[in-house]
Amino acid sequence: MNKRIEDLEDGFRGTITVLLLQVNKGVTAKGAPYLSLQFQDKTGRMDAKYWNVNEALLHAFAPGMIVNVQGDVLCHQKQLQFRVNKMEVVDKNEIDINEFVKSGSISKEELKQRLYERISEIKNQTIYKIVLEVVNDYEKDFFDYPAATKNHHDFSGGLATHVVGMLDLADHLCKQYPLLNKDVLFGGVILHDLGKLIELSGALVSEYTVQGKLLGHISIMQAIVYEKAKELHLEKEEETMLLRHMILSHHGQYEYGSPVLPMLPEAEMLYLIDNIDARMNTIEKALSGVQEGEFTPRIFALENRSFYKQKIK
Repeated sequence: MNKRIEDLEDGFRGTITVLLLQVNKGVTAKGAPYLSLQFQDKTGRMDAKYWNVNEALLHAFAPGMIVNVQGDVLCHQKQLQFRVNKMEVVDKNEIDINEFVKSGSISKEELKQRLYERISEIKNQTIYKIVLEVVNDYEKDFFDYPAATKNHHDFSGGLATHVVGMLDLADHLCKQYPLLNKDVLFGGVILHDLGKLIELSGALVSEYTVQGKLLGHISIMQAIVYEKAKELHLEKEEETMLLRHMILSHHGQYEYGSPVLPMLPEAEMLYLIDNIDARMNTIEKALSGVQEGEFTPRIFALENRSFYKQKIK
């Protein structure tokens, strides 16, 4: 049986079977074509280089393909990298695709149960109806999609994991701060990132769609909420406006992509807990591949900082 990515070490030689996550063409300083690749299986990811690719193979590979790869592993700038000697496409019908998709620690069944339990806690009927209808419309993709193409919750079911984790934080903070309207905050948490189901291309290999690039998940989602409210004859209700504001402001700052800044206490809290959950997941992922007493590589999404993995149990 081929080794998994997590089992590969410096000096490994042999064949592995992986999902192609990224495929980029390049040319060396001497004019030779090559492919810069990223591999994935359910245990992790690894960068790879395919040097001196002939013209026939240069255009033969694309993200989403499953391939058998022969080559060796070397350490490049303190990171393991696969050097490809030979690569062949595998028929997807002959493999279990779940072997190549990272999944979270919470099952989809548990995520569904926890999400719908939280929805049932929403007492305001306008918010409840809009949230339930939108979630029902996008339920299948909601529990399959990642929350992002990289950085945080970038695995199958990552979006639902992110939302459920935020709902747990929101519940605790509503008890700590009675100023917060739990229904408004819960509604914002559940809806804020669902536009990514349209912004991103799919659950297996997620890239930005044309609509995603041109409109972005924030504007996509606030429009969906407004259209759903119109269907329910709730478009003139204050709750509809508040939910749209929660979505529009949830990145917190203009430079981070929010068309408006948070102007509700619930919107400010949504921005903060979204940031907490995303950043902690990014740190957890980075530390998972580091030995105790060592530092992670610099993390661009966290101000290019490195994080230390402590030895204390």
